[in-house]
Amino acid sequence: MNIGFIGCGNMGGAMMKGILDSGKCDKYGMMASDSLKAARDRIEDTLGIATAEDNKKTAEFAGVLFLAVKPQYYESVIDDIKDTVKDDTVIVTIAPGKTLSWTGEKFGRNLKIIRMMPNTPAMVQEGMIGMCCNDLVTDEEISFVRDLCGGFAKTEVIPENLMDVVTAVSGSSPAYVFMFIEAMADAAVAGGMPRDKAYTFAAQAVLGSAKMVLETGRHPGELKDMVCSPAGTTIQAVRVLEKSGFRSAVFECMEKCLEVSRGL
Repeated sequence: MNIGFIGCGNMGGAMMKGILDSGKCDKYGMMASDSLKAARDRIEDTLGIATAEDNKKTAEFAGVLFLAVKPQYYESVIDDIKDTVKDDTVIVTIAPGKTLSWTGEKFGRNLKIIRMMPNTPAMVQEGMIGMCCNDLVTDEEISFVRDLCGGFAKTEVIPENLMDVVTAVSGSSPAYVFMFIEAMADAAVAGGMPRDKAYTFAAQAVLGSAKMVLETGRHPGELKDMVCSPAGTTIQAVRVLEKSGFRSAVFECMEKCLEVSRGL
């Protein structure tokens, strides 16, 4: 099945690369379009796929069509392609706040629509995606799209009412984690460590800790307690985080993200 992408930005590019690198589609079965020539040229040069300035060409080509543009452009893009998209095309949206019903209304007819929320770690084949679909999408089609995305991310099918939560806990959260890594590295530099090594130590600690949660299946609190020896250094560091409202700050930032996502 031919795969199309409208939008050649960072997220769209990461998804295209992940699909091609996994061998789930070859370069001849993929096409992308973007209004910016620089974006099209970058995708052509790095991935070797056909590109187009006209979104209609990509819509006509694709059996699965990813709309990888920013939320504010969705309405104009859909208006441009709605009469070109075939009845059996599977439309995949990646914009926060754009519900299945909203997308269907903008197309003005019954189409197969999958809504997903990826995140930027897809750029290193470690993404996380929440997805849901309307009643017209078959089990085989959702499995096909999940398999496509398996080249760059883990996927979970969830109820649509949780999609804004996915934005907060997964879609936007890499930014929170990057800030945490940066802060740890800054403190390490203050302690005398060269900056390049500080980033390596901080980032690897986060990567390894995340793998422990995923691979051991143990509660994060239990894993935290394993590091906190009696009268040791770590429990004192944890005490400072608790005193400074670390948990509450994370909670509040996700609440704000969720609020904004629901208002888009």
